[in-house]
Amino acid sequence: MHSIAFAGKGGTGKTTLAGLLIRYLVEKGMTPVLAVDADANANLNEVLGLEVHETLGEAREQMKKGVGTGMTKDVFMEMKLQEAVVEADGFDLIVMGRPEGAGCYCAANALLTQSLERLINNYKFIVMDNEAGMEHLSRLTTNNIDALVVVSDATRRGLQAAQRIVELAEELRLNIKDKYVLVNLAKDGQEQDIREAASSFNLGLIGIIPEDEEIRSYDLKGKPTTELPADNRALQEAYMIFERLLSSM
Repeated sequence: MHSIAFAGKGGTGKTTLAGLLIRYLVEKGMTPVLAVDADANANLNEVLGLEVHETLGEAREQMKKGVGTGMTKDVFMEMKLQEAVVEADGFDLIVMGRPEGAGCYCAANALLTQSLERLINNYKFIVMDNEAGMEHLSRLTTNNIDALVVVSDATRRGLQAAQRIVELAEELRLNIKDKYVLVNLAKDGQEQDIREAASSFNLGLIGIIPEDEEIRSYDLKGKPTTELPADNRALQEAYMIFERLLSSM
C-alpha cells in the first residue's frame, strides 16, 4: 500500500490535484484507491462527482453521546466507518468531517484510528486531501505516508508558505518518506522565475502546472474536474508529474 497526501494553503488547487491523481491511478489500473478527504471544508467529493451522506466526524460525535444498548463502541465505530465509505469505479471515498467540538474525543479517536488502519490495508493507494495551512501537520493527521505533496500557487509568498509546511513536517519528525512541492496556476512565461524562487527556498520542485480556464469553468459550473477531456493542457502536465512521483516510490 502506498500513501500520498496533499497539503498547502487555501486556493492553490490541491483538492483538484488530489482528484486528478485519483483519476490517473484508476486509469492506469493502480486500484483499488482510497480517497480520504481530511479537510474540514470537505469538497473532494465534488471534484470526484460523488455524494456524501455520512462522515467520520459525525460518527465520532454519535459515539461520544452514547451508542445505545446491545452494541459495543468498537462494533459501532466499525459499522459507522463502513457506512461512511462511498464506493465508486476503481476507488472509494471517505470524508473525515468537521473538527471536534468541546470535550474529550480520545476514546472515539482511538477507535476510529484502529478502524481506519484495518480499512486501508484493502487498498493499493491512499490519496489524502488535507485542509489548508499547517494545522493537520501539528495534529499529526498527516503521518506515516510515502509522499507529501505541498501545493503552492505561482507566487513567492506561496512558495514561502510551502517551505514552512515542509519545515514543520521535519520539525514534528513525522514519518514521511519524501516531500515535494508542486506549483499550480502558473502563467505562461513564469517557469524560470518559479524555479529560481523554489531554489532560493531550497524546495524540491516536482513540477509546474499552468493556469487553466477550462478547470476554472468546470469549478464554477459545479462539474467534476475529474471529467476534464484528455487533451486538457493542465491535465496532461499533471499526469507527467504524477508519473515522476510514482516512479520515485
